[in-house]
Amino acid sequence: MIKILRYTEYVYLVVAVFAAYRVFTDWNIDRNNAYLFLFFAVVSIGMFFFRRSFRQKFERRNRENQQ
Repeated sequence: MIKILRYTEYVYLVVAVFAAYRVFTDWNIDRNNAYLFLFFAVVSIGMFFFRRSFRQKFERRNRENQQ
């Protein structure tokens, strides 16, 4: 279970990198589309840090319960 949570964190980073790429490529072509992908990039980075802290708390709680 923990390994799955660890991998899903990095999926959010992949989405953020793809969205940032689309922002840079679409900025002069379609500004509204670029803003949408900018929003996705920011939310994906936020979700990465949120999921990471949640997983670390979960791991700490499991270690404390095992002792």
